[in-house]
Amino acid sequence: MAFGLIIIGDEILSGRRSDKHLPKVIELLSARGLSLAWAQYVGDERERITETLRRSFASGDIVFSTGGIGATPDDHTRQCAAAALGVPLELHPEAKALIQERIRDMHSGPGPIDLDSPENRHRLNMGTFPRGASIIPNGYNKIPGFSVGDHHFVPGFPVMAWPMIEWVLDTKYAHLHHATPHAEKSLIVFELPESTLTPLMEQIEHDFPGVRVFSLPSVGDATRGGIYARRHIDLGVKGEPEAVAAAFVKLREGVHQLGGDIVEPPAENGKAAD
Repeated sequence: MAFGLIIIGDEILSGRRSDKHLPKVIELLSARGLSLAWAQYVGDERERITETLRRSFASGDIVFSTGGIGATPDDHTRQCAAAALGVPLELHPEAKALIQERIRDMHSGPGPIDLDSPENRHRLNMGTFPRGASIIPNGYNKIPGFSVGDHHFVPGFPVMAWPMIEWVLDTKYAHLHHATPHAEKSLIVFELPESTLTPLMEQIEHDFPGVRVFSLPSVGDATRGGIYARRHIDLGVKGEPEAVAAAFVKLREGVHQLGGDIVEPPAENGKAAD
């Protein structure tokens, strides 16, 4: 099953806020031997969100969606998820209890709490989810997210969203953790263009089914210095560890035969440097 990420919010697309979810989700997945297959940014437009979710529900992927699950006029994710599924929104009983518990926690006035006040009844909208949804606990303020099948909807705030995503990964998908051994090896190549390396890359993928070759060219980065200051290509293979080890030998031999200058990249967090 592939993992996908949908990041919702005009503030990301306008630049008012910088997205922090993409690198964090990659980190959370990687720590569990998993990887992200795709990601998509969507603004606060109902039709576009609904169509995006309709496609992702049909994909069969495991998808995390961040943002837009509140109860203000610019929050559309709950409604769009229901529309994409063709089901109504319903107040989830566990969500209702948690929201009312949060209301009690926040109450500071001298009088009793009026849970039926217009303001507090409006807050319950944050617990209206597509029919059949289950809740995702929110340890920060108790206002839950929700899951429908393999789609999981969390707030846009990192302090809430990231622990909730971890909870989903460890509660629902522990059986997938490190289930597929994966390795990645690369080398830094100088003095060769990608066009010269392409036939070698194609041959490696042909000879080692399941191994994927990657090529990341750079015009040189003086700010990083060292080997990265020169024009180079980060060339490597990734996939099942045993096949990667054999493919990497062939890759290195092939680059030498083509006359390339090779330098081993320094390790960063256990992986070859980008």
